[in-house]
Parts: sequence; structure tokens; C-alpha cells
Amino acid sequence: MNPMQITALGLSIIAIVFAVMLYGKGKEKTAYSPVRLMARVAVFGAMATILYAVPVFKFSLPIFPSFLELHFDEIPVFICGFAYGPLAGFLAIVLKTALKLLFNPTSTLFVGELTDLILSTVYVVTATWIYQKKRNLKGVAIGFTFATLIQVFVAMLLNVYVMIPFYSQVMNYPVDVLLGLMKKAIPAITDVGWSYAFFAVLPFNLLKDAIVIVITFLVYRSLHVLLRFDKKMA
Repeated sequence: MNPMQITALGLSIIAIVFAVMLYGKGKEKTAYSPVRLMARVAVFGAMATILYAVPVFKFSLPIFPSFLELHFDEIPVFICGFAYGPLAGFLAIVLKTALKLLFNPTSTLFVGELTDLILSTVYVVTATWIYQKKRNLKGVAIGFTFATLIQVFVAMLLNVYVMIPFYSQVMNYPVDVLLGLMKKAIPAITDVGWSYAFFAVLPFNLLKDAIVIVITFLVYRSLHVLLRFDKKMA
């Protein structure tokens, strides 16, 4: 990690500690409190930032094009949303994106970060909103199912109509170079449009979402009592 990344990691850890202390001071309260909301968002937003911005927590798989990287910053954001409501989850996503841009400047003119923000918002807010309406295992299953379907569909649209044109036209990556990277991992891909979307973006996001769902479910089931779930969401 370079000095900027080390600084981001250190400040994120400090933010987590400070937020936990702040939350602990008011944890006996049950009514809505902006301070408690900010503390909760800070804790999980900082955790998500570490998983999002620090390269050691991101990796690619040889079965997919190398520029598709697995990162699991949605796990703490999901836990925040399930415990404290979709608003808290969304604010944690915004905080994660802002901190990443602050400590690890963009290399994609904000397009990559904006795309990640949209996909995370669609995924997390959809699932946690449904769970807020139906608080049981069935609600979790319905929420994750609808959220995954919507997120995968949006990911395919954004890749075909935003990310690929951006890289080829703005970042000056030749289409044949991009296609070569795609075909190196998945020979069945024949173009940088919908063939890439169906053979790469679709299975990649389904795999990532499946991992996120399993880990989120296991962690949340273990921590939901400690997170002090309230009927009145902060």
C-alpha cells in the first residue's frame, strides 16, 4: 500500500473507534436521534470504505476479465441497512464513496465511483426496504432476490451504455484491446456490448451477490442482538 492508502486505512479505523464511542454514550435511548444515526452510519461507512478503497481487499478472478474486481464493501452497508433501515444503509454508501474519493483519488473521472454508488444503492436499499416491511426470513429471501435481479439488470445496462463507451471514447482504450481482455477470460464473448454483458457482467455480479448475501446473512444473524435492533429505526 502507498502512503495515501495507509493514511486512508488509519483514518478509517480512527473513525470506527470514535463512532463506536459516540454510539455507546447514547445506546440506552430508544427514540430517534440524529446523533445515533450519524454514529451508526460512520461506523459502517468506515468499514465499507476500508473494503472499497484498500487494494488488498479487492481482487479479480481468472474466469472473468481482469478489470472486473470483486470487492465486498456492500457487506457492512447491508448490515447497517438491515439493522437500522434503508436510509442508514444509503447514507453509509454515500459516506463510503466520499471517503474513497477523499483519500484515494479517482482514476475514472468519477464515473467508476458513481457507477458503484448506483449499483450499491439499488442493491442495498431495495433489499433493506423490503426487509423493513417484512421482518422475517421470507422477507430476507424476497428482498435479496428482488435486489439481486434489479442490481444485475442495472449493472448490465451501465456496463453496455456507460462504462464501455466511457473507457473506449474518453479513456482512449481501443475497442479491440477491451475485447481482447474479455475474450482472454471468456472466449464466448464476441463483442463489447451485450455479449460481454451476458457472458461476463451477468455471471460476475451473480457470483459477487451470492457471496455478499451469504456473508451478510451469517454476520447479521450473529450480530443483530448486539446491534440493538429497534422497531423505531434511526
